[in-house]
Amino acid sequence: MLPTVDAVYPAAKAVLFPWLRFGLRWTIEGESNIPEHGPTILASNHVSYLDPLTLAFVADRRERRIRFLAKAELFAKPGLGPLLRAGHQIPVRRGTAESAGALSAAVEALGKGECVAVFPEGTISDDLEPMRAKSGTARLAQESGVPVVPVGLWGTHRLMTKGRKPHLSWGVAQVAVVGTPVHIAEGERVKDATLRIMDAVTDCVARARAIYPQRPGPGDDAWWWRDPDTATVHRRPA
Repeated sequence: MLPTVDAVYPAAKAVLFPWLRFGLRWTIEGESNIPEHGPTILASNHVSYLDPLTLAFVADRRERRIRFLAKAELFAKPGLGPLLRAGHQIPVRRGTAESAGALSAAVEALGKGECVAVFPEGTISDDLEPMRAKSGTARLAQESGVPVVPVGLWGTHRLMTKGRKPHLSWGVAQVAVVGTPVHIAEGERVKDATLRIMDAVTDCVARARAIYPQRPGPGDDAWWWRDPDTATVHRRPA
C-alpha cells in the first residue's frame, strides 16, 4: 500500500528541508505575496530539477503545501512515480485528449483552497533564460478565478540542471523572489494573459539575479551567471 500525502509530506520535509535551510544560503524576497490561506496559484520559471523542491520550501515558510502540475512521464519513473501519486500531484498528459483532465483536477484543488504550483514554460530552459509560456496557467487562472503569484528562482541550476553533472555543494546561494499577484480577467484573451503572467515571472527572475549575492571569481567557470538585463521572455513559439 502506498503512503498517503499526510505521510509523504512530513517525511520529505524532515529529510530534505534541513539541507535546504542550513546547507544553502537563502535570500527570499516578497514571500508575503503567497497567501497563508485559500486558493493560490504559484507560477515559477524553471532552471533546475530541484525547482519543485525549492518552491515547496518557499511555500512552506507560509505554511502552504503545494500540489504540482507535473509531466505525466514523471509518474512512470520508478521511485519518483509512487511518491508523486501518494502526494496527490497532478499529471499533465501533454498533447493528448486527456490533457484537459489536469486542468479540471487543478481547478478542483483550488476549489478546496489548496495551493497549486505551475511551471508555465513546461520544461527546464536550456539556456536558463525565461521562455514563452504555455497557455495552461492562464486558462487555470480564468477558470478558477484565482490570481497567479509569479516567482523567480535563481541558483538551483548551480546544483542540478539539464545537461550538467549534479554538484550538490554546501553554501551555494539561492534566491527566490515572489511578485505581486497577476489578476486574469474572465474575458481576457488567453494569449495576452499568458504573456502577462510570463512577463511577471521574468521580472521576478531579473530581480533574483540582481540581488544574487555571489559572482564568478577570476578563473571560475561562469556558465551559471546571467546578467539581470538578459531576463526577457523568448518570444519563440510555445
